[in-house]
Amino acid sequence: MMDKAIFNGLGRRKTSVARVYIVSGNGKLTINDKIFASAEEYFKDRVRARHAFEPLVVTNNDGKLDVFVRVEGGGLSGQAGAVRLALARALIKMDTSFKPVLKSHGMLSRDPRMVERKKYGLRKARRAPQYSKR
Repeated sequence: MMDKAIFNGLGRRKTSVARVYIVSGNGKLTINDKIFASAEEYFKDRVRARHAFEPLVVTNNDGKLDVFVRVEGGGLSGQAGAVRLALARALIKMDTSFKPVLKSHGMLSRDPRMVERKKYGLRKARRAPQYSKR
């Protein structure tokens, strides 16, 4: 049996869903069963990687926890947002004293913005066909 406590969190953003499991450790990062030295390798961008793992930085747990991430759906930006929310929720399960800090940084709110559906008679969700006067 495992002797370390595992804390989990679920996060969603656009069409992405992320499940994060954190265990006390030395900062090992595993995303979709692949071990990465840094989040930038997966997200291919420093900004998205920093955004996704910001909860660890804000709570001073960067490098102190092993993070296991399962993320699917959407693109890299949506996945980064999903990981961020899931990680924040997992940190709160680990230690409830992190809640005010994470809440003040806006990391506990699920971003409700979704892609608007295309309507019939239009070219896109709101883009109408070009109007011809004559």
